[in-house]
Amino acid sequence: MACIESRGLRKAYGSTVALAGINLKVEQGRILGLIGPNGAGKSTALNAILGLTPYVGELKVLGLDPWTERDKLMEEVCFIADVAVMPRWLRVCDAIDYVAGVHPRFDRAKAQSFLARTDIKRTSKVGQLSKGMAAQLHLALIMAIDAKLLVLDEPTLGLDILYRKQFYDTLLNDYFDHSRTIVVTTHQVEEVQHILTDLMFINHGRIVLDCSMDAFEARYVELMASPEHLAEARSWRPIQERQVFGRSVLLFDGVERHRLAGMGELHTPSIADLFVAVMGGAALAKEATA
Repeated sequence: MACIESRGLRKAYGSTVALAGINLKVEQGRILGLIGPNGAGKSTALNAILGLTPYVGELKVLGLDPWTERDKLMEEVCFIADVAVMPRWLRVCDAIDYVAGVHPRFDRAKAQSFLARTDIKRTSKVGQLSKGMAAQLHLALIMAIDAKLLVLDEPTLGLDILYRKQFYDTLLNDYFDHSRTIVVTTHQVEEVQHILTDLMFINHGRIVLDCSMDAFEARYVELMASPEHLAEARSWRPIQERQVFGRSVLLFDGVERHRLAGMGELHTPSIADLFVAVMGGAALAKEATA
């Protein structure tokens, strides 16, 4: 069953095209990483999914039209944005009371259980919390809502590495249960690679890569080539070559690993390295057709 499905989804701001008629499908119970450079269309896509902006084309989220049925949709969706803030004067206990009062699927006991694992005091004001603790509070409130879809837009922006790791570990171990769907955008792709089930690259309002992580691992391979086998490795037409510590590292798309065996060290590339290779190629292709 598709949690999110679009056909010809388009959004323009004047002459600027943010979404260029994209087709996408996110199945229920998946964790999708939506990755792209600044201005690629990520936030616009999320806003359309959340019913925060009108659009052209077809879009269904949990079987609903986000723009015309947003009130009903919000009963099933949670959202954490990169600019998510709570009033500094708000006490933790009051934040719990507020969410309990506005969301029918909020579980107060579950929120308190999550907070009990932290150093956050119920009487503390938001303004007294560190950035990491504020993120923990926000996540505890969100995880206590029995939502079918969780949308995360740069949720750990500004947090140190310890809190970022805790955030994603908590999300994976205490929230995700293979029935919920999570869509996350982040520039810190190396920190989410281990939790994703699906990967999507977006650039200039277009989807340039869409695959499962299983397909990603099967399709792409990275070779740190031995000098004596470099010419042979290049004959397999890598999509990218870069230098690391004086060695040539080649990235291949669709080349079976056994064909490269014996030419050097083989690895599955990181999402970050694939992103650079794919986006670099997209940029060159655009320049060539300009």
